[in-house]
Amino acid sequence: MNKCMERLYNGLIKENPTFVLMLGMCPTLAVTTSAINGVGMGLTTTVVLVMSNMLISMLRKVIPDSVRMPAFIVVVASFVTIVQFLLEGFVPVLYDALGLYIPLIVVNCIILGRAESYASKNPVLPSIFDGIGMGLGFTVGLTSIGIVREVIGAGEIFGFRVMPASYEPITIFILAPGAFLVLAGLVALQNKIKANAKKKGKEVVEASCGEGCASCGNHGCKGKVFPVESDK
Repeated sequence: MNKCMERLYNGLIKENPTFVLMLGMCPTLAVTTSAINGVGMGLTTTVVLVMSNMLISMLRKVIPDSVRMPAFIVVVASFVTIVQFLLEGFVPVLYDALGLYIPLIVVNCIILGRAESYASKNPVLPSIFDGIGMGLGFTVGLTSIGIVREVIGAGEIFGFRVMPASYEPITIFILAPGAFLVLAGLVALQNKIKANAKKKGKEVVEASCGEGCASCGNHGCKGKVFPVESDK
């Protein structure tokens, strides 16, 4: 697996920002009242993540260390502003649904974390794929939560009725407490899958920091991937 494909796989599976690293919880819990909101926020963040990773990687040898973080924030804020205007002009319904959480992408810890831990230390192409992988992983996480909340809380998926007419929606799932319940349930399911993988001797990754395993220098960190011997 080459480096670019590895970054895609890591973002989607091994270092998924929602279910493994537990980053970006504010938009994750706030906007996932429906699947379409999850897709919209996820793809919006992906675009900003890819573009900021690309530009920061291109400028990594130009930006002084002393102003590293302010420079990253300026780059991210510029792309967020562009995306915000595009959404407002071409997808006003989604723009209204996401509301305040679009400009808050500027301080999303996923974007700043990838800029600091990966894009500022690696070439352009791997940084772009790192942004795509992390962005798609974030999108998958938000969409999964949105689907569960929308089905249970409204009996719909992407606005289409999927539950029988006799189904009584459990409205708590489209309210704030429902986000915590669904997130907890999906993370528990993931942990169960990981536990079964460990028993079979497969490699797993545990969340321990938000820096990303690819650039981590701590070889004793629990966030690294280690082969687990089978019990057999």
